[in-house]
Amino acid sequence: MTTNAQAPGFLGRALDAIERVGNKLPDPAMLFLMLLFAVWGLSALLSGVSFDAIDPRTDAPIVVSNLLSAEALTHFLTSMVSTFTAFAPLGVVLVAMLGVGVAEHSGYINTALKQMLKITPAKLLTPAVVVVGIISHTATDAGYVVVIPLAGVIFFTVGRHPLAGIAAAFAGVSGGFCANFIPSGIDPLLQSFTQSAAQIVDADIQINPLNNWFFAASSCIPITLIIWYLTDKVLEPRLNRTHKVNRDAVDIPEMEMTTPSELKAFRIASLVMLVAIIGFFSLTLPETSTLRDANGSLTSFSAPLMKSIVPLIFIFFMLPGLVYGYLTKTFTQSADVVQAMSKSMSGMSHYIVMAFFCAQFVAAFSASNLGALIAVEGAGALKALNLSAEVTIVGMIILVGFVNLFVGSSSAKWALIGPVLVPMLMQLNISPDLSQAAYRVGDSSSNIITPLMPYFPLVVVYCQRYVQGIGIGTLIAMMLPFSVALMSIWSAWLLLYWSLGLPLGLGASYTYF
Repeated sequence: MTTNAQAPGFLGRALDAIERVGNKLPDPAMLFLMLLFAVWGLSALLSGVSFDAIDPRTDAPIVVSNLLSAEALTHFLTSMVSTFTAFAPLGVVLVAMLGVGVAEHSGYINTALKQMLKITPAKLLTPAVVVVGIISHTATDAGYVVVIPLAGVIFFTVGRHPLAGIAAAFAGVSGGFCANFIPSGIDPLLQSFTQSAAQIVDADIQINPLNNWFFAASSCIPITLIIWYLTDKVLEPRLNRTHKVNRDAVDIPEMEMTTPSELKAFRIASLVMLVAIIGFFSLTLPETSTLRDANGSLTSFSAPLMKSIVPLIFIFFMLPGLVYGYLTKTFTQSADVVQAMSKSMSGMSHYIVMAFFCAQFVAAFSASNLGALIAVEGAGALKALNLSAEVTIVGMIILVGFVNLFVGSSSAKWALIGPVLVPMLMQLNISPDLSQAAYRVGDSSSNIITPLMPYFPLVVVYCQRYVQGIGIGTLIAMMLPFSVALMSIWSAWLLLYWSLGLPLGLGASYTYF
């Protein structure tokens, strides 16, 4: 592993300062608890204030709910358990990690990584991780529970800093959330809100679900290059200087040469997994497949196939893990498999605690309507500035990135600010397709620096596997250069794309009139 012994420059000193300040924040679990108390207090203070902002979802003025009222506190107590158990990221992480744990502790993943590293040039390791992270969006949240932790293992294995691998994958999975070569469920989801917002002005307008596909695909190029450069030239040298890894203390075996028996077991296990995948997806081919939604789509968020992604991750990791484990004698009895699952769960204990408090905060913040107030007031302020079309698009991207720090859900943000911004931009002769493309840029860029994003604490846990004492400040300092660069360069890419008149997607345009 190369090191950088030079004194840090201005950027390095700034990031070190951000890390020091950020790590003085309480543990993420306690931070969410404190934020919960803050939301309670603000909701009580603002509940009696009348706001002019109109909630586009109800066409009524936004009213902040008092979460300290007797009724609200009673609801909080009676729903505390269900709020925790219904917290979506919790189930996603735990179910997926059960299957991944079997594959990891059997040795299957270790051997798979050896084979992958044989065909991946060392110089292309970072962009390969980023591209896989971007493509993982097709399988909803798979990137958070599979790609990010495996990227850390891959970098650790080849002697590079594992946190650099985690950061590169996190930037690809979350920072590049709205970019993809392959259409995914996010496309029709955003289109549905864009169309309803556009129909406020034009009742007959129709928006194609793939209206941003070409732009999203092209965005993979600058995103990959940005993350590649920052990982190799900025982040990893800094990590080598500030966060050295004690390789002997990390519970990941060093990769030795693959033995003939291991290679044979790997091939058989991979073949079994491939046959299972082909067999399962053959079930999706009939138009009457129960894995399709009511309209026959396989990729909508309501399609049973999309809802089955996490169980499929569990099955398709556990299956080859079982085969490999029994063939190599890593597993000799069923208790060994259960032990592998238990070991993977033991590493999730800290995340489970954080998820409990995070779930309570997210539920309270949503119930208070404070997020809706911030989003709608911000959109109204942008509208009032009456800027040129290009400047307005950039302002919209910045606004969305800011609102994203408070309202993590992509669909919830667009449901709140879309009905304000889309009609406003239509009056400036800007099409809903272009407005949605700008939204995608802003929505993705700040995902990786907000502790309120449900998977942010999980990434902290991944980092702690390699370096003890890692906190929120460390992760924010790691990801801040990515966030700033993505928002700046991706915005410039959109403006360039617009100026060249390249097609945004199917049935899309830049102008409304």
